Amino acid sequence: MLIQDKPLLIGQVTALSGIPIRTIRYYESLGLLQSAGRTEGGFRQFSHDVLTRLSFIKRAQSLGLSLEEIGEILNVHDRGELPCGEVKEKLEEKLAQIDHQVKQLLTLRAELNGLLSGWEDFPAQHEDTICPNIQKEKHW
Repeated sequence: MLIQDKPLLIGQVTALSGIPIRTIRYYESLGLLQSAGRTEGGFRQFSHDVLTRLSFIKRAQSLGLSLEEIGEILNVHDRGELPCGEVKEKLEEKLAQIDHQVKQLLTLRAELNGLLSGWEDFPAQHEDTICPNIQKEKHW
């Protein structure tokens, strides 16, 4: 029997992947991972492919994919299909979201610059305002 044939305990998965036990349990509860069973003492056991899945999950998260999206991709993989088409589609959607957010941030930046360029120091409190600089109407 090869060493790789022996199931990994959850602590070993943590040591090899750097991912905390709580996170591994959470991923398992979401169906992203599946244990290969339990020891007589009740400890989770995992096959070595769990390390590949964890690596994929972390990389996909770093690219902005949600755990739900990652789960959808893993489901395609688990059916024996290569999920690259789904990954590409989700990354294209993510890129469109980022482009939209950048546009919104640039609009906000321009508004803040305009507000700050016309900033006035008011000597006294006005009854009907909290900060006249941000409560005055926009003139653009």
